[in-house]
Amino acid sequence: MTLDLTFTARDIANIRFAVSPIGEVVASVRVVKDPSAHPLLRPWAEQVRRRLRDVDWPLLSDLVPVPTVAIAGFTCTPPATSMPDLDLELATMRSAGHRVRSDLDAVGGPGTKLLRALYDDPDEGLARLEREIRDYWAAAMAPYWPRLRSLLEGEILYRARLLAEGGAQRMLADLDEAVTWDDGTLRLRHRYVSGARSLRGLGLLLVPCVFAWPRVFSVTTPPYQPTVRYPPRGIATLWERRAVDPPRALAAVLGGTRARLLAELDQPASTRDLAQRAGLSEPGANQHLTALRRAGLCTAHRSGRYVLYARTAVAEALLAVEPPG
Repeated sequence: MTLDLTFTARDIANIRFAVSPIGEVVASVRVVKDPSAHPLLRPWAEQVRRRLRDVDWPLLSDLVPVPTVAIAGFTCTPPATSMPDLDLELATMRSAGHRVRSDLDAVGGPGTKLLRALYDDPDEGLARLEREIRDYWAAAMAPYWPRLRSLLEGEILYRARLLAEGGAQRMLADLDEAVTWDDGTLRLRHRYVSGARSLRGLGLLLVPCVFAWPRVFSVTTPPYQPTVRYPPRGIATLWERRAVDPPRALAAVLGGTRARLLAELDQPASTRDLAQRAGLSEPGANQHLTALRRAGLCTAHRSGRYVLYARTAVAEALLAVEPPG
């Protein structure tokens, strides 16, 4: 089936991009529930499923069925700004109580006990959903967010460059293998929806979404801005084990041990794991990690009994620098 999005000149002028933390959360639930259907994302799922056993998220799970035909719009409203944080998107969700019932009706109604409770009392249900999303984020998303965000921002910069070089046609032409551009119409291969949709002069919001892979998702119904969520380029590289030797110039500034610990944080890891990799005692590794955290080069994320360290965007940039000569 094919969904055709028809553009006017006004729609082309109103194309914009955004990153959506809550959109990544909702899309990632599909991966946790069915890792075998998402082989590129399976390494992430295997890392986080153990930690998610200590997290209570049944309402979020019920809102994202597998297989996923449609998801209630209030769970991941198209972002109003280009780089919202999770707090802003949760505030938007909490303000959507008046749309809960109509959005649930649009996707088949409240089919579980928890969804019925949400339907009957949207404000209380959304408060519970916010708590679940925050806990899920802490366990499954926050340690990975600097790397995910870096990939998403790189995708937006790439698309912006194509738009500047060749206009909307050039930028949209290679968006995804399931997407084609033909004389003012964006055609999406779709599993469940077909027909033509007008963008209503609102333009199109393009949201690269790592955990959407391998699908492209669309929002075309009012009151939301028409939106396409698509997998960005480079997802396969996210979970690769990378070389652990830090740049010599960085080691000269930070010291060899701390530079090595940063290099080992190509994936979020615990103090024990890092100590074993770097040949340190756990107290010694913890001392170095504390110094790196205070310098803004790594973050610590606690979820239940787990504490994971992750590199920040600043550290990623430092490790990517090639010395002159």
